[in-house]
Amino acid sequence: MVRIAGRAGLLGDVQVDLPPQTSAEDAWRTVAKAAAVSEAELSGIVAEFFRMTVADFSHSDPTAFLLVPEELARRLKIFPVSGSDRQLVVATADPTDMEAERMLAFTSGRKVVFQVASPRAIKNALDDRFSPEKAVEDLLGNLDLGGTDEDAVKLVEAMGPETITEGEVQATPVVKLTNLIIRDGISQGASDVHIEPGRRLGTVRYRVDGVLRKHMDLPMSALNRVISRVKILSKLDITDRLRPQDGKARVQVGGSAYDLRVSTLPAGGAEKCVIRVLDSDASVTLEDLQVPEYELNRLRQLLGFREGIVVVTGPTGSGKTTTLYGALRELADGRVNIMTVEDPIEYELPSITQTQVETKQGLTFASALRSILRQDPDVILVGEIRDRETAETAAQAAMTGHLVLATVHANDAVSSVPRLVDLGLQYSVIASTLRGTLAQRLLRRVCTSCAESVGGKLTEEEERLVERHGVEPKVRAVGCPECGFSGYRGRLPVMEVLIMSHKLGEAIEARKGSMTMSKLAQQGGMRTMHAVGLDCVEAGATTLVEVERVLGESLEELDQALEEAGPPRILLVDDEEDARVMMKVLLEKEGYHTVEATTGHEAIDILQVDPDFSLVILDLAMPAMDGKELLNSVRGSVDTAALPVLIRTGTETEADEAALLDAGADDFVTKSAGAARFLARVKAVIRRSRL
Repeated sequence: MVRIAGRAGLLGDVQVDLPPQTSAEDAWRTVAKAAAVSEAELSGIVAEFFRMTVADFSHSDPTAFLLVPEELARRLKIFPVSGSDRQLVVATADPTDMEAERMLAFTSGRKVVFQVASPRAIKNALDDRFSPEKAVEDLLGNLDLGGTDEDAVKLVEAMGPETITEGEVQATPVVKLTNLIIRDGISQGASDVHIEPGRRLGTVRYRVDGVLRKHMDLPMSALNRVISRVKILSKLDITDRLRPQDGKARVQVGGSAYDLRVSTLPAGGAEKCVIRVLDSDASVTLEDLQVPEYELNRLRQLLGFREGIVVVTGPTGSGKTTTLYGALRELADGRVNIMTVEDPIEYELPSITQTQVETKQGLTFASALRSILRQDPDVILVGEIRDRETAETAAQAAMTGHLVLATVHANDAVSSVPRLVDLGLQYSVIASTLRGTLAQRLLRRVCTSCAESVGGKLTEEEERLVERHGVEPKVRAVGCPECGFSGYRGRLPVMEVLIMSHKLGEAIEARKGSMTMSKLAQQGGMRTMHAVGLDCVEAGATTLVEVERVLGESLEELDQALEEAGPPRILLVDDEEDARVMMKVLLEKEGYHTVEATTGHEAIDILQVDPDFSLVILDLAMPAMDGKELLNSVRGSVDTAALPVLIRTGTETEADEAALLDAGADDFVTKSAGAARFLARVKAVIRRSRL
């Protein structure tokens, strides 16, 4: 080592004397110190001297460890880097060790190729491969554990609140790291903790406000130990890594109890673990959810029914269960018997009987629901309708005088109807038992600590979103330490609440499409989630970027469906030929297709044969059948009840406007209005009908 460093000109006038019995570790450390270089730099110099390469442990092949036992690798102080059918590549700090080369060749049956690495690097690599606990200790040494004993994660019995004060689990590096991950996730408000394997490094990510954010990287050896610790906490089989497993645990962090729902999945030779965090002590009311007042009143109207089915829809993580729990708390006044069947029970509610589904014991949603019906319930919560048997049992309960609250997976309120059909219910049963549906999403709220007002010129993205949504943003998300530099902190619900009407029931029995049912629901007072979300933007609570992230996909699907349907078709109803010609020219110039009718009776005949129009424009004053009579006829038929109607009138007063809107018109425009105003009204009505 001294000769190699000297030939490289590293020692200068420095004299280094190494006794013959000096170990390789001491020799490398002494020479590196005397030459004022790191051991990694010295590795490159030694490799160049022996015309070898420097070992790269980050690209080591795990199969090489099958060729060299750990005991032999530690005794020879080498690290297997890679192996093939003919050769074995190992890292060594002493390329002149012929004895090690012969022993490795004999053991592996392959030609041995040396690469150079410092003794310390080899020892650390061996410890990382064969002693994961040391890697965890090193990792913990670089982390700020923070907090006091009150911040520790304490394992408690799953269903025993009285045992919350149990002593802490015996501390080890793996236990400490696992506790740190869980504690930090809870303190950051994470709903889920993702522990994900990689090729060389694993990743821990937290889902905060519905969006995943990276928390830390872990060596795979440490990550595997953390997942094993989580499996022990949730009473899973740590020896079985080839099958998915589900478990649960109850922990205490900072004086509060939390339920952990654990799911593991085999992934590329390792396991992925996801921990759902449920606040066991959370007590949520509908007021706490900050539901918009209009939607809250309509939801309470649905809860006022004493029989029938009320369905809540939305994707996983959209707050369906939280909303239903808030509704149950409002209904639980001590005078009604409320029972639930759930999988899992996310929150424990007072004065309510909650049943956990246990499929392995034969307790399914359907079987539990049948048993509940013999318990004299008034209100029943079904955690999810996921099969025909559960759907039919829920419908029977609704028809026998029970209010059934349930969740299904559907994109919006109207889509719950075809979803229930897919689950096996007949259209007539749905029309008679369904009282209403609620669709929900969660929008991230802008962080009040860093949000900035939008002033002056909009960004290119904001201009695109304004053109798409028709609303200008009030604030921008910036990012600060308070919100984890995301620009958002907390979430707010956006809902659309459909209340069943006679016309909507007829449309369901007649098997009308989702577009028709959506228009009928809006005529009945339902505001779409998109409209509610835009209200939040105008109030400065969120941004158009967030609305686009959460609701943009459904709008794109709608745009695609409308594009496939072709240009909008408009029925022009007016007894004056000049007026029809003028409207026809203006509309067809904008790309619309038009059909003309000279009288109200002719318009009815056209609609009976072909009701598929995007808009009906009719004159208020016509002989034989005036515009109001025609409007009543259009609204009275299930085939045309959802058609948007724009009325042309000769006067414009508040009384006229109120009378026309009360009669069912979507909008009106005066005959004296110019071309630009007329087209603007047409486009506005069509756009509203499509949202």
